[in-house]
Amino acid sequence: MLASRRGSFLACTTILLSCHSRYNLRTVAGMSTSSSVCDGDGVGPSITVVPQSKLYVSEPNPSWFGNGANESGNPTWNTESKNWLKSRFHFSFAEYRNGKNTNFGVLRVMNDDLVQPLRGFGAHPHSNMEIITYIVEGHLTHKDSLGTEETIGRGSVQFMTAGRGIRHSEKNLEEKPLRFIQTWITPAAYSLSPNYGSYCGKLSLEGRRNNFFHLVSSVGNSSASAPVQVNQDIDGYVAEIELGKSASVAVGLGRQAYLLCIEGSVKVNGQNLNRHDACEIIGSDNGLVTVETIKVEATETGEIAHVLIFIMEEDKDSSGRDDL
Repeated sequence: MLASRRGSFLACTTILLSCHSRYNLRTVAGMSTSSSVCDGDGVGPSITVVPQSKLYVSEPNPSWFGNGANESGNPTWNTESKNWLKSRFHFSFAEYRNGKNTNFGVLRVMNDDLVQPLRGFGAHPHSNMEIITYIVEGHLTHKDSLGTEETIGRGSVQFMTAGRGIRHSEKNLEEKPLRFIQTWITPAAYSLSPNYGSYCGKLSLEGRRNNFFHLVSSVGNSSASAPVQVNQDIDGYVAEIELGKSASVAVGLGRQAYLLCIEGSVKVNGQNLNRHDACEIIGSDNGLVTVETIKVEATETGEIAHVLIFIMEEDKDSSGRDDL
């Protein structure tokens, strides 16, 4: 099992909004989908909910990534898991091999990681991938083969062009849990020069409150001013929304999007999403997607619901899970 997990992990590293609507709903194997019609405005985006029950949960052996034994009963550990790491995989990764759920468009990996205090990932390699790590709770310390060493907190992002090859470590050096969302994006070109960048979440506190803050864009899009730029046609937005408030973003015809409810509970064009739930969105002429908060959580930045969305070119061959 150890060899299998390590082998598959290394293989992965190298392969690598508001209108009044009417809804037609159906449920398929635990997933609900909707097509919204905005009066006078044409058909709205198609939305398919991916509940957290459909995500693969991984709790690997601590020694695989250079950690000591788990500490049963440690009061500083998050009680959600007794393991040093609890990961929720949205797509095939490491020991989770599902040929029917390998990617969503150019999204190759989205892992929702909970790392216990004083634990982390030892140095490991990546290549030919755009990697974006968004911090939800706690602080992440990054160190890489380019000579970079940095610690970032809530709302902050570290991003890498792995390109021809890079090694890095990711650790929680504090006495409290760390949670982050790590997303791997297939690049538009291979064998690029490795690169690292970061963005401080404190700079977007006002921009992401009850609004979708433009966090990620393509290096090739001269009209975008997002602080994180990657080598692919993709846009990322984040919002922290207060109870009863909403925020909107467009997913137009020829685009598709993947939205994750990080904290709290929301309605996405009328569809309920709770913490850890996600949804697949296929754009339309009337591409307005409205996210309304229905339940908040107490967080480092107040009582809010918290969502992250990536919008990309539609790929009809990988525009939704077909394993359900």
